[in-house]
Amino acid sequence: MRAFYIFVVSLLLAPISRGEAGGSVFFIDGQKNQYIRERSSVDVHEHETPPMSSTVVSAAVTVLLGFAPLATLTADGSSKLNSILKPNPFEIPRTVFMLEVAGADDALVRAYSSRSLLGNAFKSNIVSDSFKADIELPDESEVAVVSLDEPFSGMTDKDISDLVSWIGGSYVADSTRPLAGVVSIPLSNGDSVEFHLAKNGERRFAMNLLVLSQNIRQAISLHEDLLAGIETPAELMVGRLSGINDLREESGEGKAKQGMEILLATLSRIFNLLQKSHQGKIVGLVVFDGRTHEESEKLLNVVHSYRESPRWLAEENGASNSTTRHAEILIVRRTLAWLTGIILLVATLLGIYFMVNMPLTRDTLLYANVKLD
Repeated sequence: MRAFYIFVVSLLLAPISRGEAGGSVFFIDGQKNQYIRERSSVDVHEHETPPMSSTVVSAAVTVLLGFAPLATLTADGSSKLNSILKPNPFEIPRTVFMLEVAGADDALVRAYSSRSLLGNAFKSNIVSDSFKADIELPDESEVAVVSLDEPFSGMTDKDISDLVSWIGGSYVADSTRPLAGVVSIPLSNGDSVEFHLAKNGERRFAMNLLVLSQNIRQAISLHEDLLAGIETPAELMVGRLSGINDLREESGEGKAKQGMEILLATLSRIFNLLQKSHQGKIVGLVVFDGRTHEESEKLLNVVHSYRESPRWLAEENGASNSTTRHAEILIVRRTLAWLTGIILLVATLLGIYFMVNMPLTRDTLLYANVKLD
């Protein structure tokens, strides 16, 4: 009977434990370490800092883009935000690359973080009960948001081959049907890993990388167009990948580890491209979400807040009341304009009169060069 109770309790607690799966975030600085604080010797040894909430992460993104964080940010959150970012308001990248990786637990991340672009990044764990936060930004005229999840139609075997060659691998297409070949990519230990696109999980992982790389190139093209404009808005590139979790569910933990190594190698090349196109004025955020049953839900959601001026709102409200109200406002404005013009005209005429009739003995700016005994 005791064994039965233990079994039942374990079943009840299993979903809760999966729901409380933790996460981690890595802040990758641009060139010359301009925007993110350097870790102390203790942090370097432990490779992490005290956990933070997803609200602090969203506030960090907002500040890096050049906007003020939410007023609801707590004092503890402000302290943690200050421990991440350098306090220089004149050195703001205004460009952020943010990618969430679903189904990547801490053990999987730690296995490869030190041997990738995450090795020198600022790392912190995310509090498990603080998932889901909003990144509130102004309208599209002040910040350009590029989704890295936008699918592309008409993908071909050549697109897969070009991507794999760029990473350093090879692709053998299937002659019977498109996008069903075998991808082979060398690993850091000298071995090679193969992804069979005929399998659903491995196919989704490969397509994740392909969509990500194509959207990054689109973002770089957009950045070049924005530079040609009069005003350059901030840029936020945001996406979420679930391919690691797809590999784990279909092919096991070993395949997921190999996929993580390939993903980090791809991210390293992508971030190098972004640093080159943005001249180092960019910060990358890679968020590893350990949750597996909510892989379709983003941890950080981008929300635009449209702020209208109080005067504009008052005018709109007044105009919507009645046409009489609008006429009254127009009469008052015209009356004030005429009165102001008459006062200015009278003041100008009086000033000219007194200036012309001013005695020479007065020491003024007009007669500064006149000296009388």
